[in-house]
Amino acid sequence: MPRPHISAIIPAWSAPYYLPACLAALAAQLAPTDELILVDNGSNGKVAGWAKQFAPTARLLILPQNLGFAGGTNAGLRAAQGEWLLLCNDDALVEPGCVAALAQTLALAPEIGMVAGVLAFSRQPQQIASAGIQVQRDGVANDLYWGQSIASLPPEPTEIFGASGGLALLRRTLIEDIGLFEERFFCYLEDVDLAWRARLRGWRTFLAPNARARHVCSASGGARTSPFKQNLLALNRWRVLLRCLPTPLFRSCLPTILRYETLAFAYAGLTRQPAIAAGRLAVSREIPLLLHQRKAIQARRTASIAALERWLRPASFPLQALLNSER
Repeated sequence: MPRPHISAIIPAWSAPYYLPACLAALAAQLAPTDELILVDNGSNGKVAGWAKQFAPTARLLILPQNLGFAGGTNAGLRAAQGEWLLLCNDDALVEPGCVAALAQTLALAPEIGMVAGVLAFSRQPQQIASAGIQVQRDGVANDLYWGQSIASLPPEPTEIFGASGGLALLRRTLIEDIGLFEERFFCYLEDVDLAWRARLRGWRTFLAPNARARHVCSASGGARTSPFKQNLLALNRWRVLLRCLPTPLFRSCLPTILRYETLAFAYAGLTRQPAIAAGRLAVSREIPLLLHQRKAIQARRTASIAALERWLRPASFPLQALLNSER
């Protein structure tokens, strides 16, 4: 039985240098009935120029301004016509068999809403950058299998908490159920928010260990120590917690969350990185909106608290978590 049609969506902004290889590798794995959507995320024509030269058959969406990963991907999702939706970073080079492995895993069961692929470091292809998302009791979300060897991956598809937006295959019915990425996140942790909303509704996520891509980490997002990234990571962390963490879990995790926050403020002061603190303080201006969103999200929860709690891993050593939590 043929698989459903796939719409592959690549939002691109500042990393057009990697686009030719990215587009060529992905296009080679798509069927003639699939579509490739390239979103020019306010790049002033740079991405469009590359697309005309290296991907003339791709659908090109030109946005007047940079809407971040969340907004750019949402533009592609709204335009997509396929039943399955493939997300891929513009600085990721999918390896042979990647799309097939993602599709085979998504077809295993109808309650699987997302499948995560494996992103390896481009210069160290045997070392994992991300194989999905894991969450901890201190509210930290980080990359599953980060820094581990490819050999440490499970041999077969296995269930995980959530999929990284850098390489994932989604069902359209999942997006119709839980909604698109929250565009206020702009970038960073928007995939964690989506993963939580999927879990709250009872959707499952699996890792396809043979679906792999080499990733030039931070090529389009900047260094992890940039004030822009630190600010958004801190702000979006609290957006996720206030929107998505059910009240019983919020109460039980609050002491560990506050311990982490105390260290974060101390670390920001000692290292003179004020953006770490500024992002946390900025969330106070959004609390009414976030509580309104929380009410709507939690009212639709169908998963039990016990089913959700089993995905919360013990908090790691606070300083280690602070240094390694950037996604």
